[in-house]
Amino acid sequence: MTFKNNNAFTLIEIMLVVIIIGILAAMVIPNISGRSEQARIAAARADIEVHLTTALDLYELDNGRYPSTDQGLQALVQKTSTTPVPTNWRGPYLKKKRIPLDPWGREYQYKAPGVHNTEEFDLFSFGPDGVEGKDDTTNWVAD
Repeated sequence: MTFKNNNAFTLIEIMLVVIIIGILAAMVIPNISGRSEQARIAAARADIEVHLTTALDLYELDNGRYPSTDQGLQALVQKTSTTPVPTNWRGPYLKKKRIPLDPWGREYQYKAPGVHNTEEFDLFSFGPDGVEGKDDTTNWVAD
């Protein structure tokens, strides 16, 4: 007497499951892939609008002015000897004692006094393409 095992999957059933998984992946992956760039832009915005701006404001509170363009963001982690020398430096003003890179691995750009923020400073990232343009993340509202 022979018994047939009816508990196994047929090749058709397995292929049907693989096809369904493929269709679902084709619909989901394009939606997820665009999110990584949005996350990088959000991280750059947070660095510019909160993290670095707070450190620069603390520096200005202690020293009466923001670091010059020549002193740059490095003045937030190390007392500078270039003019104007900060008289009341109480840094480092960044928690990790280093200047963060933007989410694309490049340095943030800093100018003081700023071209766009003439009373304070311009702080920005060149964005994903690494060159100045419309995709930059800035601390000013684009004209």
